[in-house]
Amino acid sequence: MTVNDAAAALLTVLYAGLFWWAFRVLPREGWQFLATVPRSRRPDGQWTGLNLTYYGAFTASAVLIAVAFVIVLLGSVAVSLESILCLSVIMLGACVPAAKILAWVIEGKANTFTIGGAYMFGLFLAPWIVAAMNTVSLAMGGAVIPLPAVLATVAIAYAFGEGTGRLACLSFGCCYGAPLNQSHPWLSKLFARHHAMFVGPTRKAAYERNLEAVPLVPIQAMTAAVSVAAGMAGLWLFFSGRMVAGFVLTVVVTQVWRIGSEYVRADFRGGGTVSWYQLLSVAGIVYVAALAAWLADVPHAPPDLPCGIRLLWQPGVILCLQGLWLGMFVFTGRSRVTTATLSLHVVKDQI
Repeated sequence: MTVNDAAAALLTVLYAGLFWWAFRVLPREGWQFLATVPRSRRPDGQWTGLNLTYYGAFTASAVLIAVAFVIVLLGSVAVSLESILCLSVIMLGACVPAAKILAWVIEGKANTFTIGGAYMFGLFLAPWIVAAMNTVSLAMGGAVIPLPAVLATVAIAYAFGEGTGRLACLSFGCCYGAPLNQSHPWLSKLFARHHAMFVGPTRKAAYERNLEAVPLVPIQAMTAAVSVAAGMAGLWLFFSGRMVAGFVLTVVVTQVWRIGSEYVRADFRGGGTVSWYQLLSVAGIVYVAALAAWLADVPHAPPDLPCGIRLLWQPGVILCLQGLWLGMFVFTGRSRVTTATLSLHVVKDQI
């Protein structure tokens, strides 16, 4: 077994264990709020609290995992750490605000995010960002960044990030599926035992559609599994040196699933039969097809995975990733649609 095969096998085992736990546990009561921080004291002596969510923790973890994949995969094809970090900063600087802005434009809601929409925005920008970076690098006598490897890496990183990020939706109760009692009989029968059911009035499925404790199509779990499976397939092609094929396969699978899965979702996706998110996915597939026709999928030397891992395993890189996680948690983990009331007192028998 090669190093690449061992890494893929380890990822498969880790995600299988994570999903086995998360799909059963996260919809339960007690898995929406990670902590509550007192903010201001009320006249009655109690405190108003800020809720910090598991949604933010899983979203931050998904972004960290995606960036780690970018560092490892591009490092394995000899892209310098400076170029990788520059590319990551530019992409995150464009996509993180886009996650909030696109959701506000499409859904009319200020306190929600769209990771899929932000990814499509980043996908459209990626070739132009790489072209600009290569122009500057050549002018300074540096090396160019291979565009096929970048596109394949971005697609694979998104797939694993999306798969991890959907656990945030399981915790918050957003992006929820249709009720089984209102779905096609074959769907009701298929998910009679393995469905999603959110407990707690502060879950989005409960306060938005009154679907607390109602069996739903487990669309978050299905999307997580499909995304990681697509990422694994793209990773295998990447390790085989088939960069364009890995890019196309990963994007097409995740976006075709996005288009079809919205028909069994019950959350608000905008007006009309076809949502803007579905149209973005269609545009992304067309864009990918055009790029694939332009890029030549010539055989590349198999990536040197240990080289990429060594690039990741540096104190400075680890500190940057920790800072990224904290920043994303602060950005996405502060609940704006819930609040808390706290009562603080002394336990006298412990004095």
